[in-house]
Amino acid sequence: MTDTAAAFERIGKYIIIREVGRGASATVYLADDPFNQRKVAIKVPEKIEQDQDPEAARLRKLFLNEASLAGKLVHPNIVKVFDASIDEELSYLVMEYVPGGSLKQHCSDDNLLPIRKVAMLVFKCCRALDYAYQNGVIHRDIKPANILLSAQEDIKISDFGTAHISTTQTTQVQGFLGSPAYMSPEQINEDNPSVQSDIYSMGVVLYELLTGKLPFTAQNFPSMLNKILNEPAVPITDHRPELPDRLVNIVQKAMNKDLSVRYPNWYEFSHDLADSLKDWEQVVNELSLAEKVNLLRDLNFFKFFKEEQLREVVRNADWVTRTRNENVVQEGDIGQAFYVIVKGKLKVTKNGRMLNALKTGDCFGEMSLLNPTGQERTTAITSLDDVQILRLHAPQMDLMSESTQLQFNKIFLRNLVSRLSQTSNATDL
Repeated sequence: MTDTAAAFERIGKYIIIREVGRGASATVYLADDPFNQRKVAIKVPEKIEQDQDPEAARLRKLFLNEASLAGKLVHPNIVKVFDASIDEELSYLVMEYVPGGSLKQHCSDDNLLPIRKVAMLVFKCCRALDYAYQNGVIHRDIKPANILLSAQEDIKISDFGTAHISTTQTTQVQGFLGSPAYMSPEQINEDNPSVQSDIYSMGVVLYELLTGKLPFTAQNFPSMLNKILNEPAVPITDHRPELPDRLVNIVQKAMNKDLSVRYPNWYEFSHDLADSLKDWEQVVNELSLAEKVNLLRDLNFFKFFKEEQLREVVRNADWVTRTRNENVVQEGDIGQAFYVIVKGKLKVTKNGRMLNALKTGDCFGEMSLLNPTGQERTTAITSLDDVQILRLHAPQMDLMSESTQLQFNKIFLRNLVSRLSQTSNATDL
């Protein structure tokens, strides 16, 4: 199948640029998405149409498992799956392209990352995997090769093919899953999927990123499994005595064979990582800024904003959250605020009658922002589900650079022209 795919200049609507990776089960291509004007990664699995072959049937299940998550896990530190196609001739996944390689390149003792950065990256992984778990997903194959580095020195967790997904109708992949060196004792025993198994695997990743060594090594596969099940790991301080005690304790707790001692959830794991670093409040603020910038970068409204402009917006604007059926704007209010929906859906009503629905990436209230005396709201805006909204008042806009204000004004003008055009077309009809 890979040879067939390579013979094409296109896969579906995507223009192939080059092959970027090849494994036993799939080939990955860098491609151009001309409709959304972005680079994407396309994974083409092997033998997926040959169901009579047991190994091919297993690969098909892995592919269908990953495809079932398309558009469902939306987190700044998880690789997005944009599209999936399942066909007898050619099946493929279209994913976010992450250009920086994986953390595997930093698992050798001559190319280790600074301790502080390792702790921050693993902290981000914990937050992302907690988000996945809250949405019914246990990864089951956490390892450095599945943690990608983005151009902003951020991380993206990838490859959810072996994941256990409690919310899907797809038949779950069973049996011996994962990469042996990173597998928990209960995974080896093929126990039921558990968040604590992923936590163990992340503990192994943390160990390897800090030392360039694995906690268990063996000459063959059975010996490796026996050591994980029955022997203590090589103490991390044998490889790197200078590591802070608190970080050593975190690794030991995450990798403990006893489930009653191991971290019970991602929150406690990430909380201890936070406490292990000095000036963590500043670090968390920086991390929060970066996460918000990542969210804005994916919105069509901010498509033409530069990185520093996005950071300027996040630093000056308010980040508002609302739960289902909460008012964001009330009819009759006087306001000078403009809003962009970062996540979720809202409804627009007037005198109790619904006029419109707004979704992620939509904006509203720019006329109120531009009116120096404020403007009375003629409609009410209410959340349809849990929402995150960026809110910007006129004085906050004044604090931004001229280039950022100009970018906003260009978009306001574009939206105004679009709305006038729609009104004109409706009148013509």
